[in-house]
Amino acid sequence: MKLIDCDLEHSAAIMAIFNDAILNSTALYEYRPRTEAVIEEWFAAKRRGGYPVIGVVDDEDRLMGFASYGAFRAFPAYKYTVEHSLYIDAQFRGQGLGRLLLESLIQRARDNDMHCMVGGIDSQNVASIKLHEKMGFAHCATMPQVGYKFGRWLDLCFYQLILETPSEPRDG
Repeated sequence: MKLIDCDLEHSAAIMAIFNDAILNSTALYEYRPRTEAVIEEWFAAKRRGGYPVIGVVDDEDRLMGFASYGAFRAFPAYKYTVEHSLYIDAQFRGQGLGRLLLESLIQRARDNDMHCMVGGIDSQNVASIKLHEKMGFAHCATMPQVGYKFGRWLDLCFYQLILETPSEPRDG
C-alpha cells in the first residue's frame, strides 16, 4: 500500500466510501448519499483552499481510505485552524490505515503552517476516538444531542491537536 494525493480520478471511490458512511453509520451526520456533482464541488473547494486530499491505495491502485482537512470556520482569525476527517473503506478497516492517513494529514498541516487540527467525532465511534487519542488529540468538548439519525439523538465530540506551527503567526 502507498499514500497518494487524490484527485478527480478517485472521485467514484471517494463517493462510495462517503456514501457507505452516510447510509450505514453515524460517522457523517447526513441522510442522503452524495452525488457526483457534490463530490466534484467538494474537490473544487479543496483545490480553492489549497487543502490536501490524501489517499491510501493497495497494490492494485484501489483506494482503501482517504483523509482531508478544510477550513474550521469562515472567519479570518481561524486561518491557522483546520477541521479534518478520514474515512476507511469498510473492507479495509482494522489494518492501521487510519493511523497512516492521520499521521500524513498532521504532517501536511505542519507543512502548511496550521496550528490547530479539530476533529468532530460521533461519541459512539470508539475506534476513531481511540485513534485520535493515540495520536495526541485531546477531547475538548462534547455537544449532546446535536444530531438525529437512525431514530436517535447523537452526541458530537470534538478532539483537537495543537501543533507547534507556525513559528511566526500574524494577524490579517
